[in-house]
Amino acid sequence: MPLAPAVLVVAALTLAACSTGDGDAAASSDDLPPAAEAGSALDLAEVCPSTVVMQQDWQPQAEHGAMYALLGPDRAIDTDAKTVTGSLVAQGVDTGVDVEIRPGGPNVGFQAVSDLMYLDRDILVGAVNTDQAINAQAAGRPVVAVTSQLTSSPQIYMWDPETYPDATGVADVLATGATLVASGRIIPSLLASKGLLDMAQLDPSYEGSPQRFVTDPSIVQQGFGTSEPYTYEHEISQWMRPVAFQYLSELGYSIYPEPIVVREDDVATQAACLERLVPVLQQSQIDYLLDPELTESTNELIVELVEAYQTSWTYSPGVAAFSAAAQVSDGLAYDDPASGVFGRLDPERMTEIVDTFVPVLQSAGSLPADAQVSAERLYTNEFIDPSISSGLTAPGSGS
Repeated sequence: MPLAPAVLVVAALTLAACSTGDGDAAASSDDLPPAAEAGSALDLAEVCPSTVVMQQDWQPQAEHGAMYALLGPDRAIDTDAKTVTGSLVAQGVDTGVDVEIRPGGPNVGFQAVSDLMYLDRDILVGAVNTDQAINAQAAGRPVVAVTSQLTSSPQIYMWDPETYPDATGVADVLATGATLVASGRIIPSLLASKGLLDMAQLDPSYEGSPQRFVTDPSIVQQGFGTSEPYTYEHEISQWMRPVAFQYLSELGYSIYPEPIVVREDDVATQAACLERLVPVLQQSQIDYLLDPELTESTNELIVELVEAYQTSWTYSPGVAAFSAAAQVSDGLAYDDPASGVFGRLDPERMTEIVDTFVPVLQSAGSLPADAQVSAERLYTNEFIDPSISSGLTAPGSGS
């Protein structure tokens, strides 16, 4: 779908200054884009909560650009609550409601987004990986994906190309007996089920620091293709050279990464809102990735938020720009191959994910052996606008 010219207005306005701590608006209402036409698809005031609360699963980063791109120029940063709030602006118009975006990770005590959504009913939508949604359903806190954002996972396993000059993929490195340093057992269990890893090779102690990789380049380490390839080459002073890596989606990690979800009961109770909000989210991801001005201004906000929240998380303009570009160039965001619609969730893929990951999660000990999981309850395409497409295609599609 071509970008509306009005989107460029939003990109220019998004550079307005933010306040911190006291919650005062950073810009007057005179600076806002025009209001959405009453009753139109972009008029959310008619059908949505006055503040649409969105919960992310980690610190602000470019993978969350579609959410942050919705913030109008009147946004305000609350450094105590670690939130940012402003008018929800979509496709160049003020939708009539506010949006509040909450980061996850250490900001919420590393609680799962699905748990937070049931603890705080003010949260309307959250970002939950499909494998985590399987656990949530089995635990009695079901969430339903209403649109994807990224289509393939940005997670990678990385290795030193100088230590393993002949390796063409993760399997080659692991076949040498190399230690895999990761933070969990789910993906290693998946690789073990495929015969690519002996679980005795797993060291589950990874906590995000580059120190282990720098001092022992014989290991394989987890990371993100939208971050580590840039930071190791350009920002980690003890390394400052390329790393080799492979996306885990190529190894069977077929989940939808951080699709937008709602509580299961809200599919019905918030249907009127979701009918208008979901297409806004579909288009916002496309606009963020494909409009360079909007990408840049949103990334500036993301970096500003990281600095304002003052946690241990650091995030540079360089890695933000790299991430946004990699999401497109590496084929992490693309139209649903089955329909050509951006954000649509593929029923066959969902069934395959459940068939694959229920036994993997059980093997990893995070899902009860007697758990009953329904793929149909994990998603709905009820609110997807079938006219929205990005023109981005899956890697290897040939188009």
